[in-house]
Amino acid sequence: MNNTIISWTDLTWNVWSGCSKVSPGCAHCYAETLSENKRGTAAFPNGFDLTYRWHKLNEPLKLKQPKRIFVNSMSDLYYEDVPLSNIQRVFEVMNECHAKGFGHQFQILTKRSERLLELLPKLTFTPNIWQGVSVENQRWTSRLDDLVRVPAAIRFVSVEPMLGPVDLTKWLDRLHWIIVGGESGPGHRPMEQEWVCAVRDQCRAANVAFFFKQDSAFRTETRAYIVEEGGRRMRYMQFPGSLLDPIEADTPELRVLSSVRA
Repeated sequence: MNNTIISWTDLTWNVWSGCSKVSPGCAHCYAETLSENKRGTAAFPNGFDLTYRWHKLNEPLKLKQPKRIFVNSMSDLYYEDVPLSNIQRVFEVMNECHAKGFGHQFQILTKRSERLLELLPKLTFTPNIWQGVSVENQRWTSRLDDLVRVPAAIRFVSVEPMLGPVDLTKWLDRLHWIIVGGESGPGHRPMEQEWVCAVRDQCRAANVAFFFKQDSAFRTETRAYIVEEGGRRMRYMQFPGSLLDPIEADTPELRVLSSVRA
């Protein structure tokens, strides 16, 4: 398993890598860029072509402390080219971690909500499995119609990269966590703070946890704050079940916030 700079998780767990583009949010895919830049290396011998790493399958069972684990950050767990039997193997490990009381929280994000629904009867969502969808603008909020039908203990949305305003009000009574972030990397597309504030206000009205990850910038996790009226720079790092108040950016208290578990 790998440590990560992604602020809303602890570790990434990639039993396979490789995927294909399905919507505008995929245009500047970080996973594809990283994989293709390392094509031919031991880590990515096939670049961003589908590659299995079954030696990593049981890694969560070896962890000694509870962790938040982002599942398949370098792919999509429900990628069409991956057989159901392989997806079930990943679920079996997550289910076993729950049965043994390890305390891990598995965070799954997908843009393939239709396939998730198709496979749902053959998957077991134990309470340690959080299921989310990625939404880049209002056009793709249709994925939330599928998500709210999933019997996950935590249903969440990652609005990243945020490419336009998004109204989540219709679904918030069945969601538990919203993450918002701008695009990073070369050629990143701009995000407006007013779009972020609108989602923040929707979450506040619905009492849903809100996490602001980053502004649009060349480097990831840049300007991870909202500029409030009066110029105060506030960080929002809420998790499901832990609706902590925002705090001033750059305060030492952030070290405490980032260690809080849901």
